Amino acid sequence: MSGLKSKIKDKKSLKFNENLKRTIVEDYLQSGLTKREIWEKYTGRPSEHGKILEWIRKYGYTTGSKVKSFTFASQISPMSQENNNKELSHFEVIHLQKYNSELEKQLRDSQQQSLAWQTMIELAEKEFNISIKKKFNTKSSKK
Repeated sequence: MSGLKSKIKDKKSLKFNENLKRTIVEDYLQSGLTKREIWEKYTGRPSEHGKILEWIRKYGYTTGSKVKSFTFASQISPMSQENNNKELSHFEVIHLQKYNSELEKQLRDSQQQSLAWQTMIELAEKEFNISIKKKFNTKSSKK
């Protein structure tokens, strides 16, 4: 019975926050260790069931189906640096596209909020028969 309980404990799923996931991915990409070695380093478990590759894709470290390999600038030969710059620029383009789509969403939200405020002001002016909007042609009062 105790053997069954230990197997059940081993089957519990692990939960990672976003920072830890990124740390694991970056450690894998920079250390040269295998995914299995990285997984054991962070979880103590031998099998990672494709989680590291899933996170690599999630955070945009891929180009198509191939995973990018990152190296430090001092390790890059001049011939391979041109290829690496192309990969980095593609990586940057992906991140800029994601950032652009986030900004577009924020803009749509702001426009909707502005429309809601305008509608609310117009309804309040009609309902209570008062002027809420500032009149731009009027002079400011002196105190």
